[in-house]
Amino acid sequence: MGDPAGVVDGVVEGVVEGMREYYARRAAYYERVYFKPERQHDLRAMESWLAGQFAGRSVLEVACGTGWWTPHGARQAAGWLATDVNPETMAIARTKPLPAGVRFAEVEAYTLAGLPTDVRFEGAFAGCWWSHVPLDRLSGWLQTLHDRLAPGARVVFLDNSFVQTSSTPLSRRDAEGNTYQQRTLDDGSSHEVLKNFPSFEQAVAYLGPRAVRPQWIAHTHYWILAYELA
Repeated sequence: MGDPAGVVDGVVEGVVEGMREYYARRAAYYERVYFKPERQHDLRAMESWLAGQFAGRSVLEVACGTGWWTPHGARQAAGWLATDVNPETMAIARTKPLPAGVRFAEVEAYTLAGLPTDVRFEGAFAGCWWSHVPLDRLSGWLQTLHDRLAPGARVVFLDNSFVQTSSTPLSRRDAEGNTYQQRTLDDGSSHEVLKNFPSFEQAVAYLGPRAVRPQWIAHTHYWILAYELA
């Protein structure tokens, strides 16, 4: 009889590797998604709101990608560590006009392997990352993140809402409830991408007992979840 845990780990490893390859190949033109006309109102509102969320804090950014959100979130932060597994996307992020306290590090977002073990951050941010974490690993991943944060830390997640006229159609749903999109890159290659779209109630259910005062901001094309750690 096979090892179920091994099968699950293998599936997750496949998702991780698939995501890494997809975003590395898309890096040069990833930010096209932020120029969709119908999303501009939401984007300006979120950029303005994000600028004041981490004032005076040392912050960990998970899966910074090409750094679209980094200049906004780091604007008033005391320090900002932007992390990603792909040097291709971070190379683009490094070209942006960034606050002086921004640093970069190669860190695996699914495991946070590569972070210094003796540092506890006062804040954490991830833009368009939550949706890529398998549902059966989300609670554990959040616990791993929370373990890297100091008491009272401020946590902000920002991600896409599903809008039929703007979002890539969903291609399938698996037995665990994860949803997927089939995306085609400029080179013609097709990639299945894990992309979940939670409600406020669904998202809060994964946070765990340390998360307090959750706040949900629903824009048309995006959502924001912010909370603090007890």
